[in-house]
Amino acid sequence: MTEEGSVADEIRAEMVANVWKVVASTGDTVAEGDTLVILESMKMEIPVVAESEGTVAELAVHEGDVVQEGDLIAIIQG
Repeated sequence: MTEEGSVADEIRAEMVANVWKVVASTGDTVAEGDTLVILESMKMEIPVVAESEGTVAELAVHEGDVVQEGDLIAIIQG
């Protein structure tokens, strides 16, 4: 699914949480550290950030979803 010479970075959930807010959209250009989504767990808001710069190729979650540890959140195409 990657183009020749480009790298895809999969962003995965690190814990069980609710998707509180989706900040980025498919096609957005992001820099390393930009917030993609905000998760909520045990009344804490946890930002999920881009680990590299690139374009959001896929957002696999929607507001209100529940993610499990290891679930795909987004793919960043570099």
